[in-house]
Amino acid sequence: MNISWFGHSSFKLSEKIDGKEVIVVTDPYGKDTGLFPPKISADVVTVSHDHFDHNNTEKVTGNQDEITTIIDRPGEYETKKVFINGIPSFHDKKNGSERGSNTIFKIEIDHIVVAHLGDLGQKLTEEQIDFLGDIDVLLIPVGGKYTIDGAEAAEVVRQIEPRMVIPMHYKIPGLTIDIDDEKKFLKEMGGKADKETKLKITRKDLPEDNIRVVILEKS
Repeated sequence: MNISWFGHSSFKLSEKIDGKEVIVVTDPYGKDTGLFPPKISADVVTVSHDHFDHNNTEKVTGNQDEITTIIDRPGEYETKKVFINGIPSFHDKKNGSERGSNTIFKIEIDHIVVAHLGDLGQKLTEEQIDFLGDIDVLLIPVGGKYTIDGAEAAEVVRQIEPRMVIPMHYKIPGLTIDIDDEKKFLKEMGGKADKETKLKITRKDLPEDNIRVVILEKS
């Protein structure tokens, strides 16, 4: 699987399946974020919640001129041998009364399982943890204020115990949304992280014992 980061909570997950590149894009953002939305083509787009910095699906075109499937709510989905489960959660610590609901997406492509937590604002419940099961790569918000912060994110990592974790939704150059940077999260995770421009991983690349923390550069 190839993983690249467009900034904020937007990632591109891609893999060749039956000779064709299949692309999943998460949470495409709008220009009001201060970031310039890239031109993206995808087979599937997931939208964790209906806010301007996560729902700019109009910017995404179909991969190889096919229609893009948009998934923006909980449920079980399968398209082009990509398996997606949407798990309901909350955008805040008050059962959604402040910022509404949020969908966690569990995405399986070619036997690698990725969890995208969207704008998670709560610690996970036992039911949510059980539903997620074994996660290979965790994409987790760490910037606080509108989501869990760095310390809370580290707690969620310990709840899930993924093999690899990539922080998202934190302050980067150009972003006008008032959130914190990734430093608190990295400190809580022991201060060590690998920096990559993009990731190309197979199952044999995933660590067996320790959780690998990766900081991706914005594409």
